Amino acid sequence: MGLLRIDKVICDSGIATRSEAKKLIASGRVYADGKKIASADTKVDAENSGICVDGQIINGKKHRYFIMNKPEGVLSATEDRMQKTVVDLLPPELSRLNLFPVGRLDKDTTGLIILTNDGDFCHEVTSPKHHIQKVYEFTVEGTLSEEDVEAFKQGIILRDGTKCMPAVLKIDNENKSHGFAAVFEGKYHQVKRMLASRGTPVIKLKRISIGGLKLNESLKYGEYQEMDENEIKILVNKNVSI
Repeated sequence: MGLLRIDKVICDSGIATRSEAKKLIASGRVYADGKKIASADTKVDAENSGICVDGQIINGKKHRYFIMNKPEGVLSATEDRMQKTVVDLLPPELSRLNLFPVGRLDKDTTGLIILTNDGDFCHEVTSPKHHIQKVYEFTVEGTLSEEDVEAFKQGIILRDGTKCMPAVLKIDNENKSHGFAAVFEGKYHQVKRMLASRGTPVIKLKRISIGGLKLNESLKYGEYQEMDENEIKILVNKNVSI
């Protein structure tokens, strides 16, 4: 990343605006590698300088990645005048990072969603050509059969003629209305429409994994946690088996 002005690093961390960062520095509340910073134009290594504001270490990385357990009734968007979005669930210091959701989950679909400010990462995860799998747990009206499993395997053709890529359907042996679907693309309402095309409308839908990354079940709806480098590598390099 190279050296950056420390006021920019503080701003990029989300804890303050650029002007607020300058005031923090002027009041002697900012340190780097244990030394008080006297000037806003001081250049530092954002990722390795151990920058502290009011005694708290800040994250100076340019790109940030968060896992959220999306609740029902919240939009996968950055803003909406009428309805609450996943970004609205974040505290102010993270809202300043210009985070956006990677892909989308329908308003009434719950589960794993990733928020980032890294556009290249978003493209890698969402582009079908990278073959990163998204796994959903579902409950439907009616019951599913091995014919449905085979139809998913061949690639469902939706009622409007849209062709979906081959996907994986796993039916719960003890409850034929419950199961898991794995897809490699993100068409509009895709899993719902695929299941509806088999005469089994979705009652409940939850995304439980993306690539090799599983939803942390300890996260309550609306809660989030920052991803580490290992989780990022697992996500893009491995798919979960269902």
